[in-house]
Amino acid sequence: KEYVEKEPYVNLLNIRVVTLDEGHSIVEMKAEKKYNNIFSITHGGAIFSLVDVAFGSAANSYGNIAVALSMSINYIKPASPGQTLTAEASQISRRKKTSVYNIIVKNDSDDIIASCQAIAYLKKQKLPIFKDEDNS
Repeated sequence: KEYVEKEPYVNLLNIRVVTLDEGHSIVEMKAEKKYNNIFSITHGGAIFSLVDVAFGSAANSYGNIAVALSMSINYIKPASPGQTLTAEASQISRRKKTSVYNIIVKNDSDDIIASCQAIAYLKKQKLPIFKDEDNS
């Protein structure tokens, strides 16, 4: 959890990890005005970043490197500055080489802002934070 929050890009967007278990993650971010697009709503890229952190942290939660193969996002409702956005990633399938996740983004009124389905490629290598354990 702390490792995810120390990532520079995650820090840039002030994304916080609420829950992290194997195959499941909940992350949140306050939609700040500086994340707006020209229509004065939260930029889709900021929402996608929140989705990506939820997906990435859930997919990597087993301790081995997992990288995105595919992500398909649907923007359902605009988000406004000041709202807290929460993305929940839930694993729906895990095989030898791939895992599939559903990610839902909601605002603080529990409205669905976006939904995403994502596929991760599972590598054999341990995450960098666990490399020292391999050498002991």
